[in-house]
Amino acid sequence: MVDSIIYFIITIAILVFVHELGHFLAARICKMRTDAFAIGFGKRLFGWNQINGFTFGDLDKDIDLQGHTDYKICMLPLGGYVKIAGMVDESFDTKFANQEPKPYEFRAKPTYQKLFVITAGVMMNLTLAILIFWGVNYFQGKQIMKTTSIGVVADTTLAYEAGFRTNDKILSVNGKEVNDWESLLSTLLIENLGSNVNVKVERNGKITEFTAPKDILAKASQESSFFTLGDIKPMVNSVGEDTPALKAGIQPGDVFLEINNTKTANTQQVISLISTNKEVELPIVLLRKEDTIRTTVIPAENGRIGISIADTFTGEVEYKDYGLGESLIKSISNIGGYTALTFKMFGNVIRGDVAFESSFGGPVKIAKFAADSADAGIIPFLMFLALLSLSLAILNIMPFPVLDGGHFVIILIEGIIRREIPIKLKLAIQNLGFVILLMFMAYIIYTDIASL
Repeated sequence: MVDSIIYFIITIAILVFVHELGHFLAARICKMRTDAFAIGFGKRLFGWNQINGFTFGDLDKDIDLQGHTDYKICMLPLGGYVKIAGMVDESFDTKFANQEPKPYEFRAKPTYQKLFVITAGVMMNLTLAILIFWGVNYFQGKQIMKTTSIGVVADTTLAYEAGFRTNDKILSVNGKEVNDWESLLSTLLIENLGSNVNVKVERNGKITEFTAPKDILAKASQESSFFTLGDIKPMVNSVGEDTPALKAGIQPGDVFLEINNTKTANTQQVISLISTNKEVELPIVLLRKEDTIRTTVIPAENGRIGISIADTFTGEVEYKDYGLGESLIKSISNIGGYTALTFKMFGNVIRGDVAFESSFGGPVKIAKFAADSADAGIIPFLMFLALLSLSLAILNIMPFPVLDGGHFVIILIEGIIRREIPIKLKLAIQNLGFVILLMFMAYIIYTDIASL
């Protein structure tokens, strides 16, 4: 829980900061006065400005910042905003309404500058996503696991409910042949989202087909792992000093084949067999390079033998490296694919093909996925951050009041009719949008908690 909270705060802080920095820099470029740069909404907790320095609590309403920006952290950590002089925004400040527009105000600037400022946050989130994908594609390349065999499928899992069984080799999905793990997951859980899927598998030497229901696959697409990768072995990463494992002759790189005459298929099984046999001498069979090693180990009274272990893929792997330019093209292609998928998911939800709670997540889900991805390493966490940044960009550009897309529409209308929409009307639109958005967020949080 603590990890989830910490990673949630880190994730949201990065995304909000990048988004609001876009608005802030664009406003400065267009010579607009920025009165506040806020992370979070509501009551000011603490902040800094050039007039007061570092202070806690709200500023005196009569304080004149003389055009300087108040950089602050606010109570509700679910967003942020840049308060630009002469603009009706999340602060709902309309004190300027009865005064003539000043040269430094948002409302005094030409339409193209207003549109530039209002879309700059979305562009920054999009840029962050592209840069992360670009870096990952360039420095890590692509690892293609040439298998479509799945591992152990417990009878309590969604995979079992969908029709999959242990050691199934998946041959095709909806008639499309699959040859590697990435294409399997993409075809099964992404391309055919919202549809029942016909799956052809090789099971116990025979070819069989079944239909995986769309509602189960929709739930599965929200899980960190639907079914486990086949062709994996539980491999020892390290061995501690003065431990039962060291005394038994276990070495890093050893693969567990058997424990107590039971064949081992994955790390979880190894941990279970060892932890349930405390202080019992266990015969074990290890694979060390090409040699089979037989020995015995006695787990300590805490059920451990002093090793770190992880599932390692032992099948064929194809590596593909990308040059600098090719990595950029690949990253843009990644962004395009995920954007198309997002709108496809919206369509599935509207048509009722996919449940709302299976497609949208709030703070609870974000916290969980942030912690899970961070535990998996820096690359998975960065990829999660990139996808969330892209989602934030797509959501914000929607033509809905309070969001950047809503401001964009209003600015565009004002540019076309060549006059400003009345402040009271814009404020009413903002208030209505804010209330609806809060209700939407409350419902998402409720579905988040209900799904735990």
